[in-house]
Amino acid sequence: MTAGTTAMPSRLGRILCLDDFEVAASRHLPAPVFAYVSGGVERNQTLRANAQAFERFEFVTRVLVDTSKRSTQTHLFGQDWSAPFGIAPMGISALSAYRGDLVLAQAAANENVPMIMSGSSLIRMEEIAQANPHAWFQAYLPGAEDEIVALIERVKAAGYGTLVLTLDASIASNRENNIRAGFSTPLRPSARLAWQGLTHPRWLLGTFLQTLLRHGMPHFENNHSRRGAPILSANVLRDFSDRGHLGWKHIRMIRAMWPGRLVLKGILDERDAQLALDHGADGLIVSNHGGRQLDGTVSPLRVLPAIVNASPDVPVMIDSGFRRGTDVLKALALGAAFVFIGRPFNYAAAVAGEAGVRKGITPLRDEVSRNMAMLGVSQIGDTRTARLLATPAESQT
Repeated sequence: MTAGTTAMPSRLGRILCLDDFEVAASRHLPAPVFAYVSGGVERNQTLRANAQAFERFEFVTRVLVDTSKRSTQTHLFGQDWSAPFGIAPMGISALSAYRGDLVLAQAAANENVPMIMSGSSLIRMEEIAQANPHAWFQAYLPGAEDEIVALIERVKAAGYGTLVLTLDASIASNRENNIRAGFSTPLRPSARLAWQGLTHPRWLLGTFLQTLLRHGMPHFENNHSRRGAPILSANVLRDFSDRGHLGWKHIRMIRAMWPGRLVLKGILDERDAQLALDHGADGLIVSNHGGRQLDGTVSPLRVLPAIVNASPDVPVMIDSGFRRGTDVLKALALGAAFVFIGRPFNYAAAVAGEAGVRKGITPLRDEVSRNMAMLGVSQIGDTRTARLLATPAESQT
C-alpha cells in the first residue's frame, strides 16, 4: 500500500484478482442490490460483448529487454498517478457499501489513482471533495437550463477541478433485470425486500442500518443543486424525465461557465469526438455505460483506435468491461491514455470497505507491472509500441 495503513480483513485472503470480488459480493449483497450493480439491459448483449472484446486482440511479446526499472506511473491532466487506471463513477454505491462513495474516494487518494464521483450518489459532493481534493465529479445534466447552471455552480463551489459529463443517458434504459430482482429507485418497501435484508445480516447491520442510525435516510444528493428523492420510499418518485432535447449548445454553455477540465463521457463515434473537441472538451471517455444503456451497442475497445485518431490533442480514456492488467494494457496499446473501472471496486467496497478497494487496486497494478515486463516495456508511455494482432475471427469481420 502506498499511503496510510488499513487493516486487512481476513476474508480478503482468498481474493486474488478483481473477478473474485464479484463472487464474494454476490453472497454478501441482497439479490436486488447485487442485480442493480451487476446487470446490464435487456439481453445483456452489450455487457457480454464488453468482456469478449479483449479476446479479439493478442499480444506479440518482445524478449531480452531490460525492464528491471519499469514503472506503472502515469501522467494525466498535469498529475502523476500510481497506475494507468482509476475508479469509474458508480451510482448509489453507498447502498451496496457503507459510505460507499467516501470509501472509494479515500482508497483512491491513499493509492494515488483518480476517482470519479457519480452524480447519482447518496453522499453530498462537498463531503467527497473534502476527503479527496483530486476527485473528479460526473454529472447527469438536468433537463432545464436553469437547473444545469445551478448544478455546475454547485460543483464549482465544491472545489472540483475536473467535471465529467455523461452524454449517453438522456433517457432511462430498459433494465428488466432490476424489475425481476425487485430493485427500483427509490426502493419500495415490501416483504420480499425485508426478507432479502434479513437473509443478508452483514449487509443489513453493517451497511443499511448503520447508515440509517448514523446519517438518516439516504437521499439522491447530487443530481441537482438541491437534495433529491430518498433511497427508500413507498410513494416518492425519482426524476427520470426525458432529457432527449439536450444538445451541443448545452455543452457550449457549460464550457463557457466551467473554468476547470471538461471531460465528455459516452463517446463511441469519431464524429461525436470531433464535435466534443469543437465544443471545448479537454478529454474524452470512450464508453457504453458498462452495457447499461442501449443493448447491442459496440464495445468501446473496438472503436477506440478511431476515436484516438480523431482526437490527437486530448487524452482519450476508456471504460466498460475492464478486469485484468492485460485488459488495461490492450487499451493502452490501442491508444487509450487511461482506463476507468467500475463494478469490481463497488464489489470490493461492499465486501470490505476501504481495505477491499485498496486490495483491488494493488493486484491490478501488480498485474500491469508484471505484464509490462513480459511485453518488454518499462514505461506506460511505451505501451503504445506494444504490438497487438487481431484474432482470426476479428480479421474476418
